[in-house]
Amino acid sequence: MWHTQNYSFDEFYARHLADYKAIYDRVKICLNKNNRNSNDLPGAKDRRLTDQLLLDYTNGGDQSQYLEELYFQFGRYLLISSSRTKNVPANLQGLWAPQLWSPWRGNYTVNINLEENYWPAFVANMAEMAEPLDGFIAGLAANGKYTAKNYYNIGEGWCSSHNSDIWAMTNPVGEKNESPEWSNWNMGGAWLVNTLWERYQFTQDKEYLRNVAYPLMNGAALFCLRWLIENPKQPGELITAPSTSPENEYKTDKGYHGTTCYGGTADLAIIRELFINTIAAGKILGKKNKEMEKALAKLHPYTIGHMGDLNEWYYDWDDWDFQHRHQSHLIGLYPGNHLTDATLQKAAERSLEIKGDKTTGWSTGWRINLWARLHKPQQAYHIYQKLLTPIAPRGSKGSQWKVWHKGGGTYPNLFDAHPPFQIDGNFGGTAGVCEMLMQSTLKDGQATIELLPAAAEAWKEGFVSGLCARGGYEVSFEWKDGKVRDCSIKAKKAGTITLLYNGQQKTVKLKAGQKQNIKTW
Repeated sequence: MWHTQNYSFDEFYARHLADYKAIYDRVKICLNKNNRNSNDLPGAKDRRLTDQLLLDYTNGGDQSQYLEELYFQFGRYLLISSSRTKNVPANLQGLWAPQLWSPWRGNYTVNINLEENYWPAFVANMAEMAEPLDGFIAGLAANGKYTAKNYYNIGEGWCSSHNSDIWAMTNPVGEKNESPEWSNWNMGGAWLVNTLWERYQFTQDKEYLRNVAYPLMNGAALFCLRWLIENPKQPGELITAPSTSPENEYKTDKGYHGTTCYGGTADLAIIRELFINTIAAGKILGKKNKEMEKALAKLHPYTIGHMGDLNEWYYDWDDWDFQHRHQSHLIGLYPGNHLTDATLQKAAERSLEIKGDKTTGWSTGWRINLWARLHKPQQAYHIYQKLLTPIAPRGSKGSQWKVWHKGGGTYPNLFDAHPPFQIDGNFGGTAGVCEMLMQSTLKDGQATIELLPAAAEAWKEGFVSGLCARGGYEVSFEWKDGKVRDCSIKAKKAGTITLLYNGQQKTVKLKAGQKQNIKTW
């Protein structure tokens, strides 16, 4: 029997605020205390509308960090608002598609965009917002085992393709008319499940790992084990065939323009990250993955090209478009964690230099994180500023729009411009600020937390509270003149941390539930 109760508008509004602020207020941020005025103190209402903020920031030379802080928190607002329904993660427009027929049919694009939507979820203290992914990925796994069998004759595990929808479609798309550079790619599930591993890394919820994450990760990994073949060019190596690098194209040394190949770097980066994470998860749960360990060791290695860049293709071919928006071969650097070799990181840096800084919104968001992971603060900050380029809405007319730009950036209401509007750029930007301020890793139960690894020079004095680190820690700290001054860490579970800050290293041991203030100067 239904129970009904009437509420006034004020009561509904109060309920809404209490629900929203319980999540939103976990993180506070100030990126430059020295550059404040009466209109942009923390918590104060800036008297400029967002369109004027963007114009002042980019065209007028306003160097106030208020817009940078606002954009960071706006990304958190968008995820809190659009990822609350069980089994229904945020799609390309979140809740904000104005058309009856949404761009890209309102579907999920799983070769970067759905993954990018959830990059800020854990580090920006909104872990609950990623819960809709759990049921959605379970649906992909249920359907994907039939795709694995019927399309690829693989009877173990599951796979998912480039596109999906509310019904967790996993089969290739394109209606037999589209290019295989995007329509027939089966690494979607293998990439997406790493978000489940990230949840465990940040929350240390072992039951979640056992009952939800590991079965789905292992199923995706089993498919990849059977999809890999021995490299006929180099016996003993494993590669994928056929292979593509999502939505990118190449030109061979003989001038051939193509999209399909074998042993593409993006495929192998996704599989390498998945195998590493699944093996690590298995060890925590007492499960052996000897076949996976052997396969991991046999994967075709990264190679460096004639331009000093990280090769995207099996051979040292050039991209057809050197500034192409996708940088899928750099997945191991970010959002993955396995591309740690200094020589390979230098090659990844060269790849980003070749890509340049003119691209679409979501790609700009990704590049912030890539530069931050390379500990390149000025490059990361420059790309963040590019993300805040004011973009005129599509179809806008009138003289007032002449000073606005076209292409990738930010619309007057702070929505990300792909164009058209795609919400993933907002989320990539929020994650990028986190990555500039703090980075964390977890290996064999030992966490390493680095403070201000790629903070911009413009952020001279500030603070951030409530960021989350791998290992189950909540971190707050202040800085002045680019140096950490005060830091506090709260532990969900007992653990040992290697804390890196100001060129120093400190070992911190915490008990479950303990919060410790750490003197850094």
